[in-house]
Amino acid sequence: MFLRQHPYWLPLGACCLSACMRVGPDFQPQHESWSEHWTSASIEQVTTPGAQPDVRQWWQIFSDENLDQLMAAADANNGDLKIAGLRVIEARAQLGIALAGRYPQVQQANADVLYSARKRSDGFNTRSGAYFQYGLGMSIGWELDFWGRFARAIESADASFFAAQANREDALVLVHAQVADTYYTLRTTEARLGIARENAQLQKRSYEITQKLFKSGETDELDLQQAKTQYLGTLSSIPVFESQIALARHALCILLGRPPGPLPELDAQPGKTAVVPLIKRAVLDDVPADLLLRRPDVRAAEQQMAAQSPLIGVAKADLYPSISLVGSLVWSASSLAGSPNTLAVMAGPSITWNLFDHGKITNNVRVQDARLQQAIVAYQETVREAAREADDAATALIAALQRDTILRDAEGAARRSLTLANTIYREGYSDFQRVLDAQRALSAQQDAYVVNRGNAVSSLIALYKAVGGGWYSEAPLVDPAMRAQMQHRTDWGDLLDEPTADPVAPVAHTQPEQQTQPEGPTR
Repeated sequence: MFLRQHPYWLPLGACCLSACMRVGPDFQPQHESWSEHWTSASIEQVTTPGAQPDVRQWWQIFSDENLDQLMAAADANNGDLKIAGLRVIEARAQLGIALAGRYPQVQQANADVLYSARKRSDGFNTRSGAYFQYGLGMSIGWELDFWGRFARAIESADASFFAAQANREDALVLVHAQVADTYYTLRTTEARLGIARENAQLQKRSYEITQKLFKSGETDELDLQQAKTQYLGTLSSIPVFESQIALARHALCILLGRPPGPLPELDAQPGKTAVVPLIKRAVLDDVPADLLLRRPDVRAAEQQMAAQSPLIGVAKADLYPSISLVGSLVWSASSLAGSPNTLAVMAGPSITWNLFDHGKITNNVRVQDARLQQAIVAYQETVREAAREADDAATALIAALQRDTILRDAEGAARRSLTLANTIYREGYSDFQRVLDAQRALSAQQDAYVVNRGNAVSSLIALYKAVGGGWYSEAPLVDPAMRAQMQHRTDWGDLLDEPTADPVAPVAHTQPEQQTQPEGPTR
């Protein structure tokens, strides 16, 4: 009845809804001045500008087909990546919940059917009868967003969605770095195993020679025992390296989402074992400052700030009256002859205001503000830690590159020393101790050379990880098997489709209001 008499009420309410204000602060990025112009002499020394290989797939710099296959397998099956993708889907659904707050809600609906029986007696005339009563009622409420409560909630959910995307990209960065580091740890250990076996063979021959000389009385037992000690010491390192290789393969299996077992990606080309490359420069497509701010974990930290900031407005909205348009529809009828059917329509505004909260709302605002400040500090710490990681990795790479030439020359000198020591010993100008010392030095220098090569590769991987490289994958958020399982349980609509936002775009520097919302929840 009210709507019929006042037809302008609904347009007026819509105008009020569209013209509402937003209480609480608007999100402002918290970049520190140094982060936008930061540079590092160490990073500049070990990097070169370029677009190839793409920093999103930086491992192509090694030109290793085995590593490429491992990365593809990790993208498709790694459990952490699957969970991160599902959290993006969860954030999309949470955004859909926030968007629903803008629209009218059915607060209550009921329907009832009552059966009634009666018996009337009038003298000798007794009558009985039965009839049904029907009722249907519905109440609808539409809270006008005068203070921006729902708008701020949507703003927060929107930022949380982009934070979930950034967290998935950060998981990609971490997994790709772990796969590459574990792979080259495996290759380094294989190379060390080869060195140990080679030196064990050399030392075994020396031990056999001293055995013969001791039995013939041409040398004393000291040479024999020293040769035996050195040979057995080197031989004992072989099971350690074999165990480390097995553990590295197990770690790769887990990163690839498999139980420990065979690795067809490696076993198909056994000739590539024990290859530890030396890459002297990383290829970066941007300056270090921009790369740091583009790191997925940095962007996730900024989006977490952007998600927390609107919650202050959501809390502040409780300080003001809540204005809603409410309406109800009630219909009743009866099967009793002559009984009228009734239809009642009621509508009007409703105002609720919690004036006596004893500081509860005010303190909730303070809680949200404190959480925002925590997010700001966490973001700033994340940027500083990113800069430290990049500088540390570059510094370690420089040291490894400098040691590489020195250790290669040292290995050559140790090999030459062993040749000379064997020659002098056979000619009788030296004792066997010098041969043992030369063998020990050669084994140590060869091992140090390979270990340093492995450290150089690890430092290069750490540098790419520190600048946020490897955040891209062609694998979907939800693989077909999981999609089928989830759709069998629940109607997901189009929320399991890929988001429309470009996962490569640095969305962290945009305001939440300017970001593109995913298609699924906004429909």
